[in-house]
Amino acid sequence: MNCELVSVGTELLTGDTLNTNVMFLSKELSINGFSVLYHTTVGDNPGRLKSVIMRALTRSDLIITTGGLGPTQDDLTKETIAEIFGMEMEQRPEIVEKLKAFFDRRGVEMTENNLRQSYVPKGGVMLPNPRGTAPGIMIEKDGKTVIMLPGPPHEMMGMYEDCVEPILHQLKNQLVISRYYNLSDIGESTVEDTIMDIIDRQDNPTVATYAKLGEVMIRLTANGDDPETINALLDRYEKIIIERFGGHIFTHSQDSLDVTVGKLLMEKGLTVALAESCTGGLVASKLAEIPGISAALKMGLVTYSNEAKMQLLKVRAETLERYGAVSEQTAREMCEHLKEISGCDITASVTGIAGPGGGSPEKPVGLVYVGVCANGKTTIKKYLFEGSRKIVQLRTANKVFHLIREAILDKTE
Repeated sequence: MNCELVSVGTELLTGDTLNTNVMFLSKELSINGFSVLYHTTVGDNPGRLKSVIMRALTRSDLIITTGGLGPTQDDLTKETIAEIFGMEMEQRPEIVEKLKAFFDRRGVEMTENNLRQSYVPKGGVMLPNPRGTAPGIMIEKDGKTVIMLPGPPHEMMGMYEDCVEPILHQLKNQLVISRYYNLSDIGESTVEDTIMDIIDRQDNPTVATYAKLGEVMIRLTANGDDPETINALLDRYEKIIIERFGGHIFTHSQDSLDVTVGKLLMEKGLTVALAESCTGGLVASKLAEIPGISAALKMGLVTYSNEAKMQLLKVRAETLERYGAVSEQTAREMCEHLKEISGCDITASVTGIAGPGGGSPEKPVGLVYVGVCANGKTTIKKYLFEGSRKIVQLRTANKVFHLIREAILDKTE
């Protein structure tokens, strides 16, 4: 089934808001076996929106819109689509009650314009929105399905999971199963080249690769009527992927490397402490986003200056004077002394030059040393990253998680 995504909002066209909705929906629709052929972004203009929707209806079976369902005068998505289908707007009392209760709970007076959200095209199906005030709407008419979702990503994603995905399964009338293989310490081009023979002949299942900094995800998707047959098909291809990538696979899920490492630490009952210089606490911050991580993350020190390295981590002044703050020797002392201070099972240290200034011919921007102390040994890795300051920091954090994962596996094997 062909699908088109229409994003409504002038702020998306001006660049004031990043359109993360299309990325999320495209991925989910693809997983569920829908062909997303077009992305269209249109401002808060009823004439242009009408033109965009009418064109979408000529070329797509399923249209999903995001945005334009709020209480202000420029929120005109449902009114415009109702006009196209020749449907009148009607007020739904249950939405009115929900709106009143929403504002009462917050002790805020509801303005009259909020009642705009209680109107739905007559004959349309209301999709509840427990995370906000604007409900979603579905219209099925003339062989076309239009689903309207709110613009705020946390509301849209929640409504997709609660309401839209079950609708998609009914529309598709076919079972779709996906498996994921997340890899680290390997580039996307290498991954693609390694499985190009599968990609070239793909039909069912299909295989796709997705890259972000330091990680590559392979998604294997098959469809059919019988789950046993689908899984048998996936098993054959999974065996090939595991044989070719082995230890590069850090999880068989969509979890990122930092989340995978955090879960591993908790699962194995291990503790970790971090000493960060050029990343400024980024590694600790990523771990701190994981629920329950306090069981594993015991200490995080940002030792940016030489004074902090000496005072908090007992790095020797002679080491800093002779080798410098960005050196294998300093990374080693940071890591090993943190082990003594924290008593944790695993400690990691980071020191480097994130840029854009501060580099030299001997120590260029992007030079980073990462240390991991675990299992009675210390491992120091030297990296030279390219990119902006933020990119260097993110790539460094990824390498820290990669080395911590190796230490966890080494400790528990």
